[in-house]
Amino acid sequence: MKRLIREEEIRKASENNHKIRIDNDTVITPSARDLAKELGVELFSDDLKFELSAQSAKVISKWPFHKVAIASDHGGFYLKEELKEIIRKKDFMLIDLGPANPQPCDYPDFAFKVALHVAEGKADCGIVIDSVGIGSAIAANKVEGILAAKCNNATEAQSAREHNYANILTMGSKIIGINIAKDIALAFLSTPGGEDRHKKRVAMILDFEKKRK
Repeated sequence: MKRLIREEEIRKASENNHKIRIDNDTVITPSARDLAKELGVELFSDDLKFELSAQSAKVISKWPFHKVAIASDHGGFYLKEELKEIIRKKDFMLIDLGPANPQPCDYPDFAFKVALHVAEGKADCGIVIDSVGIGSAIAANKVEGILAAKCNNATEAQSAREHNYANILTMGSKIIGINIAKDIALAFLSTPGGEDRHKKRVAMILDFEKKRK
């Protein structure tokens, strides 16, 4: 028999422990679900099938990758140029967002360009190269819907995709050379996201951005 949860049950829970256990036979009215969010009542179940929000689904479902946005700062310029040719030969559509030369520039500007391209759907994923890779990852992750991972080897790149659904890869030209960068980039571009348990955890990260607004 189906169990129905109405606004009345939500109000009672808000006065007690703020939690209601549900299962796959539980029906929650739309008004009760809205009230639960308003009053901070948690609807939880160990066996309920996890459903992605529209925000998290948009990011997690982006596969396979076809369009790749790439950029660097002056420190990563030459590695970017070498990597571009390798990626093009693998039949990816490459969008070079600069810079056009190795003159000094600010890595956040280019990390933001790549992140916005991915977030706005102009590219499926992105690659940013600076001297170490950390700064670009920090900058890119400031853009809503971006999951940027700094990787030093192909194993980390595979994990960033399989476990974390990363949509931007960052690397450091002072840390790795072109051969390792090639392995990292191709591992990142060819690895799909993993199982539902990984999706759930990534969705928790993406949805947290919304909750904080």
